[in-house]
Amino acid sequence: MIKAKELKEDALIDVRVNKSYYMMAKAASFTILQNMNITEKGDDYFKEIMTKKYEELDEMQRAFYTIVLLLAEIEKQATSTNQFTEKEILEPGDEGYVAPTLD
Repeated sequence: MIKAKELKEDALIDVRVNKSYYMMAKAASFTILQNMNITEKGDDYFKEIMTKKYEELDEMQRAFYTIVLLLAEIEKQATSTNQFTEKEILEPGDEGYVAPTLD
């Protein structure tokens, strides 16, 4: 017999994350989204994340949903504790815009 640790049913854990971890989680969500093949499977496939039960979703939908919930909680806490800064990002056509390069 082996023993495994599992969170209690009523456990709520506060997890502290820094900007690097937040950006890694955002990148992971983008990677999962790209691999979901939405253009191939259609918009309904993506919308199922909000309409179906978690258990009824496929593994990519569940992974994306899980990461999005994590990001939403991080952003909720960051907003409530005033941990966001706003910055302007120039777009093509804006005065002073410089196209990104690989240099």
